[in-house]
Amino acid sequence: MTAALTSPMRLKTQAAGKTDRGIVRRNNEDNFGFDIRAGIFVVCDGMGGQAAGEVASRIAVDTVLEHFRSNVKSYPDARTSDFVEISDQTSVLANAIHLANRAIRQAAFADSDYEGMGCTIVAASVSPELSSIAHLGDSRIYLIRQGAMQQLTADHSLVMEQVRRGVIAPEDAEHYEMQNVILRALGSEDSVEPDLAELSLEQGDTLLLCTDGVWRFVREHRIIEVVSRIENLDDACQILLEDAMSAGSDDNVTCLLVRMVEQGWGGRLLGNWRAG
Repeated sequence: MTAALTSPMRLKTQAAGKTDRGIVRRNNEDNFGFDIRAGIFVVCDGMGGQAAGEVASRIAVDTVLEHFRSNVKSYPDARTSDFVEISDQTSVLANAIHLANRAIRQAAFADSDYEGMGCTIVAASVSPELSSIAHLGDSRIYLIRQGAMQQLTADHSLVMEQVRRGVIAPEDAEHYEMQNVILRALGSEDSVEPDLAELSLEQGDTLLLCTDGVWRFVREHRIIEVVSRIENLDDACQILLEDAMSAGSDDNVTCLLVRMVEQGWGGRLLGNWRAG
């Protein structure tokens, strides 16, 4: 589903997302959701036995969306954390992630079948003045701008920590034996600290939020080609998922695209969507 919202800066936000269980997995532990009116976009990759990962990722998406829907017009009033060096908007995003972690921990405590469940999360709060991003785990956010792509998040994984410390070379990371070891995730501890960042988006910019089932298997040049060439974001998402599966992705695959485009019409379309 695609939606768009006009901004006072004569830019409008377009968004679309898709998810698939992939060619190997029996169930889909990924989840995504967005709300154009509230300007919030979320992708999560679940972890845990049975259906626990799917439960954790759904709790995380729903909690973040609901927090923003409740506070979209009152950022200062929603500042309940001790984040003092970031904007009210980014503070609300951090608070939403803390609430999601608490909700996952409570659900796991209440049902032994869900013990140990958790999920990665990438989230973007987009407004005309500022965009905020937050993440935990190895799902990623990329910025595609003028034919170039920049990774905005740094994986909280053992392999990337080894790369940062110089233990292994970046070119060897793809073949590292412990690819799936996540160092930070929702549900893993009573308290979590997401990485936070702020940026300004320009006309034509596109954010890609995706799980590792996509970014591990679709090359950067291909992502740039698809996002730059395909105007319809639904179609672009579908192509990226199909590319990942064709390349041999053995995981669930999820991507969400958020694009800033020039306002060229007088109407207004408000939308929201979440994966079913």
